[in-house]
Amino acid sequence: MRYLLFLLGFFGALLFVTTSVWAGLQIPGYDPISQFISESYANGVPNADIFQKAFFIAGILLASFGFLAPIGLPRSLRLKVCFFTFALCYGVGTMVTAYFPCDFGCVLDKEHPSASQLIHNTMGLLTYITVPFCLLGIGFELKKKDIPSKLWLVSLVCGGVSLTFVVLLFADPEGPYIGLFQRIIEGGILSWTLCCASFFLKSSKN
Repeated sequence: MRYLLFLLGFFGALLFVTTSVWAGLQIPGYDPISQFISESYANGVPNADIFQKAFFIAGILLASFGFLAPIGLPRSLRLKVCFFTFALCYGVGTMVTAYFPCDFGCVLDKEHPSASQLIHNTMGLLTYITVPFCLLGIGFELKKKDIPSKLWLVSLVCGGVSLTFVVLLFADPEGPYIGLFQRIIEGGILSWTLCCASFFLKSSKN
C-alpha cells in the first residue's frame, strides 16, 4: 500500500507540473510571472482539451493519494481530516477546475459570467483557503506523533510558504506577479506531496 501511495503522489505531482509547463509553452507570449496557470488551458486556447484532461487525471491521482495516505501513517482523526480535506480541495478541486475551465483570459465578466468561470473561480478560492492549513495541521500532528522522519517539518515549511503567498495573491489579485505567487503556492503544495510520497517509499522498504 505504501508503494502505491508513493506512485499516486509522485505521478500526480509530476503530471501537474509537466502539464503546467507544457501548456504555457504552447501559447506565444505567455508569461508565467504575470498570468495564472488556468489561462494556459482556458476555453478558447488551442489544444486546451488535452491539457484539461491531463489536469483532470492529475487530480484523480492526487485525490486518491490524499484519501489513502492516512493508511500509511499513525492513527489520528486529525490526520484523516487534514488528508481528506487535501484530497477534496486539492485533488478533486484540480478535477473540478479542469472540467470547468475559465473563459479565455480568465477575466470574469461581471455582467454575464459563465457558469464554468464561476465554478472554476469558486473552487480555486476554496482550494487556496484550505490546503495550506491542511499542510500545517498535518505538520503539527506528525510532530506530536514523533515519527522517525522530518516530514512534520517539511509540512510546516511548505504549508507556511503556501499560506504566505496565498495572502499576497489575495491582497493584489490583479497585480503583475500573480502568476509567480500562484506557482510558489502550487510549488509548496506539490513539493510537500513529493516529500510525503518519498516518505511512504522509504517506509515501504523497512
